[in-house]
Amino acid sequence: MSMLKRFDVADQYPLFYLNYYGMVAWRFEALQVCADKLRRAFEAALSLGHVDIAFYCSIHVIKNSIFSGASLRSIMKEIDYYLHLLKTYKIETARTFLLIFRETVSLLIDNGQATSIEATPFVGDLNDPGNKLRESAFFHKAVQCFWIGHTERCRYYSEKCMPILGPLAQLTTYMSKFYHALNSLDLIRKKNSTKGKEVARVAIPAIRDAAASSDWNFTNKLRLLEAEQQSLRQTHRKAIPLYEAAIESARKSGFIHEQGLACEKAAFYFMRVKNKEKALEYFQQARECYFQWGSFVKVDFIQKELDDLNPNN
Repeated sequence: MSMLKRFDVADQYPLFYLNYYGMVAWRFEALQVCADKLRRAFEAALSLGHVDIAFYCSIHVIKNSIFSGASLRSIMKEIDYYLHLLKTYKIETARTFLLIFRETVSLLIDNGQATSIEATPFVGDLNDPGNKLRESAFFHKAVQCFWIGHTERCRYYSEKCMPILGPLAQLTTYMSKFYHALNSLDLIRKKNSTKGKEVARVAIPAIRDAAASSDWNFTNKLRLLEAEQQSLRQTHRKAIPLYEAAIESARKSGFIHEQGLACEKAAFYFMRVKNKEKALEYFQQARECYFQWGSFVKVDFIQKELDDLNPNN
């Protein structure tokens, strides 16, 4: 920023922020910081009349907010603010991306029961290799299926998404590997899928590399994948501390959604090893995390597990 001022090109800083905080900084900076910087760049770009840059910033604001586990209600409010502005500025590509994001957020909050809107994203022909919306459309379908537990559909959309993610979508690529690998480990448990083992085998070193650059953004994900892998191998001495490390790392990074996810996975692990007391403890922690995140779909799911475990409470 000081260099931009020095050479009297401060009006270019929104573009610089878009390129740095939207494409690169996630390797070194907290996702929450990236979202905040891009938010500032959006406002600056709009005030300077750089409308296209502003709304590309808005797309990255929402992406980073979702990945960092920001309050789902806050994210939805921000998306709706951008959509309101787009009634004036009419940038159709940005509108479509924001509607894709909104669909995911709405599903996570209440499965769209009270939060959906009439406007839906028009993504065109997803079989067309030239369709620039394919990456986002397939990725968000995979994410939606992951969080609501549709493992086969998550695998289907992940396999559609992974081969077409380009060099400008590296953060999304890592997140896709994380979700795909966790989902595949679930499928191994259910169906003993050899293909799922290969997905996890490839993903874990990739997430480990990402964690080496950004402990804040990726270590919790790495620990959770390792915990699930050790759980499958029934190496209980290793699995338990890895679940605990995943939970603590997510908590330190402020990733309340992934803290809840690690608690949920730990609870299911303790159910499998017949430790009801620990399963109850971790399900209760997961419910609290999901409540703070604002995902009542996940709160209801966890509550059903708690009711099954402890019907008299």
